[in-house]
Amino acid sequence: MKALFTLLLITASLTAISQPAPEITFETSSHNFGDVQQNNPATIEFSFENTGAGMLIISNAEASCGCTIPEWPRKPIAPGASGTIKVKYDAKKVGPFQKTITITSNDPANTTELRIKGNVKKS
Repeated sequence: MKALFTLLLITASLTAISQPAPEITFETSSHNFGDVQQNNPATIEFSFENTGAGMLIISNAEASCGCTIPEWPRKPIAPGASGTIKVKYDAKKVGPFQKTITITSNDPANTTELRIKGNVKKS
């Protein structure tokens, strides 16, 4: 029984290793909006490419607060194809801001962090 379990474990490991893996590669992972006017939402699109050999699936994009809203592609991205993560900051609170957006995908690295910052000026 132990030998069968060991054989199954080795087979599963080899199968996982031989699967083509996706890789998400961003042109840039941070953006500085500089000064933005209060109540005037700031938006940026982070461009990426699937530089791996497998289909890329982005399962989640989570912002560090509710004032930042990410949008991401829901369909798989083929190897060599590209896409964007759109990030909108609501700019209601006056003062400097720094926010992080965590991208979760089936890339073996699993997560990637995008960062935005700026300063909201009173309108």
